[in-house]
Amino acid sequence: MTQPIWQKSGIRIDTRIMRFLAGDDVLLDREFFLHDIAASKAHVEGLASIGVLSEAEASGLKRELDVLARDFRSGAFVLDETFEDGHSAIEARLTERLGDAGRKVHTGRSRNDQVLVATRLWLKEGLTLATARCRAVAEVCLDRARHESLPMPGYTHLQRAVVSSTSMWFAGFAESFIDDVQRARDTLMWIDANPLGTAAGYGVNLKLDREHTTRALGFGRMQINPIAAQLARGKFELAVLEAVGSALLDVRRLAWDLSLFTTGEFNLVSLPAEYTTGSSIMPNKRNPDVVELLRASYASVAAARTEIEQLLSLPSGYQRDLQITKGGVFRGVQRGLAALELVPDLLARLQWNEAALHAAIEPAMYATDAAIEQAAAGVPFRDAYRAAAEAAQVAGQGRTPAQSLAARTSPGAHADLRLDELQARLQRLG
Repeated sequence: MTQPIWQKSGIRIDTRIMRFLAGDDVLLDREFFLHDIAASKAHVEGLASIGVLSEAEASGLKRELDVLARDFRSGAFVLDETFEDGHSAIEARLTERLGDAGRKVHTGRSRNDQVLVATRLWLKEGLTLATARCRAVAEVCLDRARHESLPMPGYTHLQRAVVSSTSMWFAGFAESFIDDVQRARDTLMWIDANPLGTAAGYGVNLKLDREHTTRALGFGRMQINPIAAQLARGKFELAVLEAVGSALLDVRRLAWDLSLFTTGEFNLVSLPAEYTTGSSIMPNKRNPDVVELLRASYASVAAARTEIEQLLSLPSGYQRDLQITKGGVFRGVQRGLAALELVPDLLARLQWNEAALHAAIEPAMYATDAAIEQAAAGVPFRDAYRAAAEAAQVAGQGRTPAQSLAARTSPGAHADLRLDELQARLQRLG
């Protein structure tokens, strides 16, 4: 490992302690490295605007930062255990190429606000992707709800309950994922604050051009107080995990439905072949492994949330414990985004087994319809309920699934799905 940028003369470096301190930080920093470079460019411009760097120095630094970004993307520069972390790697590269100008780049900046701003930019990017992927799920669900409608059993307590439809099933998940789009957008607006220039949490004796870095990095506002910037670390990560987790809770329930519906006992749905795998021993098997791993994906988010929550029992100001937040938020968000990416195509291509859907509808599933019809005709509902319960097994006489669904006129139910309202809401979310 190169000498730490904080190394002072007369203090021996213990390699075992350094390995413990660094942990997997430098490997995780690969994910945040390009954001760190972008923030460094903005910081250089800000230093030039207040005369700390000359125009020539700033021009050279920005040029070398662009070269470093290209080299990192191409693999010509590898961020590895040679460096303590990504921040020191940037400074070492600039110093190697530009000498004193490289040694000036850290003026007015701490690794604390460096990691804050790089992570903040990464979190914004993750929320933007989550928003787009939740939107894609909602769009597929709305499309299938609009263009395809088959009667299917509606379940409560995993028991056949009433007549439902594939349109209602898709519309239910459409609205849920529209809610997830809303939550991701609201969270993005909340965290869209620039911490660069808060240094180690107490500001510096330079009139840093924080307005410039806020604009240059595309933040919606400046995070003003340096102590508040440190207090936000971990809290903002939790907010992002909660937004992603909200969507994954819907994915989990969706995956549970598909796990049940694809069993031989239900046989209501067939999955695209690519979303299944074979057994290593049983030649007859096709397993819904993708659906099962979608169902499991929330666990990674929940684990990350727990890890970060446990870290945040801290006083104000920076504490090294906060280094651990990077691994948790990275694993949770990446797992969530990977799961969300697969859902739209899965939903677009799954096939309903129409014969099995019809066969699963039993006469007793019309009993609720019969009770409500009698109540609407003036019979007290409890009397109508008891009569329908006693005659449940013949409640379907003279009834069809289509008739039951056509009569389901309460807002949001099959005969009044209000898909246009849902579509309009999704469009308003931008």
